[in-house]
Amino acid sequence: MLIALNKPYGVLCQFTDAGGRRTLAEFVRQKDVYAAGRLDHDSEGLLLLTDDGRLAHRLTDPRHKQTKTYLVQVDGGIDEMALSVLRRGVPLNDGPTLPATAEPAAEPDWLWPRDPPVRFRKSIPTSWLSLTIREGRNRQVRRMTAAVGFPTLRLIRVCIGEHALGGLAPGEIRTLLP
Repeated sequence: MLIALNKPYGVLCQFTDAGGRRTLAEFVRQKDVYAAGRLDHDSEGLLLLTDDGRLAHRLTDPRHKQTKTYLVQVDGGIDEMALSVLRRGVPLNDGPTLPATAEPAAEPDWLWPRDPPVRFRKSIPTSWLSLTIREGRNRQVRRMTAAVGFPTLRLIRVCIGEHALGGLAPGEIRTLLP
């Protein structure tokens, strides 16, 4: 079984939390499925869950280089120089990233409002980019954009390999064919 969830902002990628924070249990009623990969508490978008350990391994193991595409809202107007560094690979404290696909993007018209909203500062613009990576290091996209001078304000995963978020609203699930 393979389930797609549009993970809302502020939800942990686990089913229980001793601290009382929101978890996947609020949205996924299916028993014995586990997240194939993770999204940070403050990230949103596509999360795949499965009961098949081999499929989870194929989706998450870095050797399979499964692409993950994100829409990223950054602080400031991202420029070609920063995009070029993202495309070549970004030096991080745990080693350089693999080259990414990085393109400027418009704020999507289908985008749901975030609760709480991203902070607004009248004097500092924000911009959007589409970023596709083939790794899955801890907070990688956030560290990449910060390293090129454009900290991430909002991060939404829209694709994992061939699986896309599609029209799922935050908190909605869809059963997929593995």
